[in-house]
Amino acid sequence: VVLKIIKHYQEEGQGNEVVQGVLLGLVVDDRLEITNCFPFPQHTEDDADFDEVQYQMEMMRSLRHVNIDHLHVGWYQSTYYGSFVTRALLDSQFSYQHAIEESVVLIYDPIKTAQGSLSLKAYRLTPKLMEVCKEKDFSPEALKKANIAYENMFEEVPIVIKNSYLINVMLWELEKKSAVADRHELLSLASSNHLGKSLQLLMDRVDEMSQDIVKYNTYLRNVSKQQQQKHQYQQRRQQENMQRQSRGEPPLPDEDINKLFKPLQPPARMESLLIAGNINTYCQNIKEFNAQNLGKLFMAQALQDYNN
Repeated sequence: VVLKIIKHYQEEGQGNEVVQGVLLGLVVDDRLEITNCFPFPQHTEDDADFDEVQYQMEMMRSLRHVNIDHLHVGWYQSTYYGSFVTRALLDSQFSYQHAIEESVVLIYDPIKTAQGSLSLKAYRLTPKLMEVCKEKDFSPEALKKANIAYENMFEEVPIVIKNSYLINVMLWELEKKSAVADRHELLSLASSNHLGKSLQLLMDRVDEMSQDIVKYNTYLRNVSKQQQQKHQYQQRRQQENMQRQSRGEPPLPDEDINKLFKPLQPPARMESLLIAGNINTYCQNIKEFNAQNLGKLFMAQALQDYNN
């Protein structure tokens, strides 16, 4: 499954192009075993008649006919410098998890994998976020009541990758045949491009967060202004009724103040949480890059001392 996901990205993923696919498997005891997968084909705007649901059903039907695992247990997606915390992923995972309780999303990071270590993580929506998504109320009050923050939107599921003995033997033989010619290349600090791109993405998300903060502060000012207008209206209404009472006239009928001053709709806060999640991911990426470079510097210094 891992090799299929990597192969899918290498064939169809270019730059920040995201590739996606379906995970198949079964639940054994308290484990979700992912045993097969197939990709979503890339289609353009010209393929308006392409039906993803029908495509999935036909693929799973074909796999069942040849006696291959065909039970739907989630989906996978590649990411570009960790930019996977999006509304599209949230909505897709909610749909999967609402229909198939045990489903997960596998996030494959080709940038980190190209640095020498496989980056594959599995995520699920937390029960708190599932309840909020069912209600479809992303107002500040609803998120505060549910105690939702970007730290508890997703829960990471540990992954254990298992190979058959034959595959382990093959990998061992390949490792002997494809030995690194110059092992000093492993100590190269050529990660400035990755670090610079992560910093640029981090600054972009911080700018978006600042814009969201400005929108929310504007909403708070408008609410305060409306409250003052309500208070002034009620005072005028009370003075007018007192004057009418002194003249022996009946007071004015009560009016629904919410009809005169329509409540302002607060801006949705889910986007801000997703942006905060992305900021946290980029910070972790930068931290990992710095740690890797620091480790390489120590290794290079140790190697130089050894050679001396």
